[in-house]
Amino acid sequence: MNKKFIGIIPARYASTRFPGKPLAMLGNMPVIEHVYRRVASVLDNVIVATDDDRIKDVVEGFGGCAIMTSSNHQSGTDRCREAVEKSGTDADIVINIQGDEPFIAPSQLEQLMQCFNDEEVKIASLARRFDAEKGFDALFDPNLVKVVMDDKMNALYFSRSIIPYVRSCDWKKWLEAATFHTHVGLYAFRKETLNEIAALERSSLEIAESLEQLRWLQNGYKIRMAITDEPTIGIDTPADLEAAIEYLNAGANHE
Repeated sequence: MNKKFIGIIPARYASTRFPGKPLAMLGNMPVIEHVYRRVASVLDNVIVATDDDRIKDVVEGFGGCAIMTSSNHQSGTDRCREAVEKSGTDADIVINIQGDEPFIAPSQLEQLMQCFNDEEVKIASLARRFDAEKGFDALFDPNLVKVVMDDKMNALYFSRSIIPYVRSCDWKKWLEAATFHTHVGLYAFRKETLNEIAALERSSLEIAESLEQLRWLQNGYKIRMAITDEPTIGIDTPADLEAAIEYLNAGANHE
């Protein structure tokens, strides 16, 4: 593959539910370092895009690269675009990795990269088949974003509601009657596409569901999806951090 990739990790210090979470310790290193090292195992060019000197100092302290960006961005995508512009990179494709995903798998990044073997792909993301053993209540959780795709693996819609609706049977049997997919918040964009979508106004569907990717779909962009089976643990709250610590320790105990 002769395309050039760059990984951008947006990382804010301010967070309503967990201020300073990029710097929270997970094992013997901060969360942001876990993310950075995993991404750097696949990509030669990785940058943390932050609005806080504390995060920048920590990243540079472990040998990583960080760029200061505006504190006024409404989304990680906007912060990602500014970092790309400031970096002066000649990369063709930008991968936007959330700074609170310390267990991102190298295979997930590689799946995104492979999507761009198709020259028609401008945006790519990941989905995961929902584990029916988790039960209907877990699927109903509005924090778990659902996605449906066409036969070419392009996203048709993302929703906090359950999609598809299974009309043919009682909801208690939905998990047996249909396959559901949940969204993994990892994106890759052609650089020119990132610039285009960053200039778009918020859309009605985006506002209704509070999902930025609906802005892109509503404006006619296609999002190519790949299916991952890798588990991930996003850290949004201190409780999530405790779960991540348990996961990390369990992995260490099995080595």
